[in-house]
Amino acid sequence: MKKTNNIKSEELFKRAKELIPGGVNSPVRAFKGLDIDPPFIVRADGSKIYDEDGNEYIDYIGSYGPMILGHNSEIVNNKLKEQIDNSLSFGAPTRLEVEIAELIRSIVPSVEMIRMVNSGTEATMSALRVARGYTGRSKIVKFAGNYHGHGDCLLVQAGSGALTHGVPSSSGVPKSITDNTIVAEYNSIESVDNIFQEYGNDIAAVIMEPISGNMGVVPAAQEFMDYVRKITREYNSVLIIDEVMTGFRVALAGAQSLYKVEPDLTCFGKIIGGGLPVGAYGGKKQIMQCVAPLGSVYQAGTLSGNPLSMTAGITTLTYLKNNPKVYEELENKGQKLQKGIEKAIADFKIEATVNRVGSMVTLFFSKKKIENYGDAKKCNIEVFGKYFRAMLQHGIYLPPSQFETFFISQAHSEEDIENTIKAVRDVFSTI
Repeated sequence: MKKTNNIKSEELFKRAKELIPGGVNSPVRAFKGLDIDPPFIVRADGSKIYDEDGNEYIDYIGSYGPMILGHNSEIVNNKLKEQIDNSLSFGAPTRLEVEIAELIRSIVPSVEMIRMVNSGTEATMSALRVARGYTGRSKIVKFAGNYHGHGDCLLVQAGSGALTHGVPSSSGVPKSITDNTIVAEYNSIESVDNIFQEYGNDIAAVIMEPISGNMGVVPAAQEFMDYVRKITREYNSVLIIDEVMTGFRVALAGAQSLYKVEPDLTCFGKIIGGGLPVGAYGGKKQIMQCVAPLGSVYQAGTLSGNPLSMTAGITTLTYLKNNPKVYEELENKGQKLQKGIEKAIADFKIEATVNRVGSMVTLFFSKKKIENYGDAKKCNIEVFGKYFRAMLQHGIYLPPSQFETFFISQAHSEEDIENTIKAVRDVFSTI
């Protein structure tokens, strides 16, 4: 399954770089630092994607999470075709918005009211604004290595020590905006405790990924999640759980159901749009009633609740709700892939470790188990680059970063998993 012909993709990338910053509309797609140009994808079906040059790949990106049913799902596509006949957008209320809100509320008990938006970034930005409006406070706490979109106040990284004010990690973000963002160490109760002792009465919200996906898969420890919930209640701070990636992915009711932790607000995205642009935030009614036009916290969006996204989301969520065995299937596939990779690690004496929760998996090139951002940063990026390039040549399409998650879908077959493990073994024998 070797890939050799990339002529059309290379030509397209040259054209793209003259027109689009870096040739891509999202940075990781550029394959930066991997010494290879990205293939340009033209179509997809099931677990496979196909590039402009006709190469076939087993896809473990799945549009970075939404494609839990696989690409080109017939049940989703058929519903979309019906909706297209009614129009693409109205800018007016629709039955679909009510139906998806009822559906999400029926699945996720912590959500009493919900507002649809167009992206995960919009969801997290809006949830934080609501938390500040509700509490009358300014400071927020985020965790190093947790990604919540590209909102200005969230584009910060941790400095040294457990108690660190945010330093902008992107040009164009004034320090004055991140002065109210405090960065804590993920999975460190001591770090959170120190921050609340110092700033507790000024903290509007803590926002966190219960299972991080953008430093690779790094799950929170149960006692850490329990402590964050406990201390936010003690200080009347809003706990925002970012389930843009994990919502309806690691379990039907998301990561919060696995940890048995009830947040005040939850951010959603990806799967609730069935592959189309979407985001949402929701939670306790008393908090959500602060949102305009009911309350004084303003948030709006021309395409929010777009009927196509709502249709795809309703269809996907309804299927998942009515077919709970999907999660059992995904767990079995994830377990088989993890065991296969771990056996290859042992057999070829590779310095690597695997983190997995359900259908979310990351192979880290590190001897140490990854528990936080500091651990992740110590991974061997050079070896990852060799591994990634070789896997692509073997027809396995993985996220082009050591710090991303790869996703398994219902469409991945036993043969796909076996071929992936075989490719891993072939690659490990050469690096």
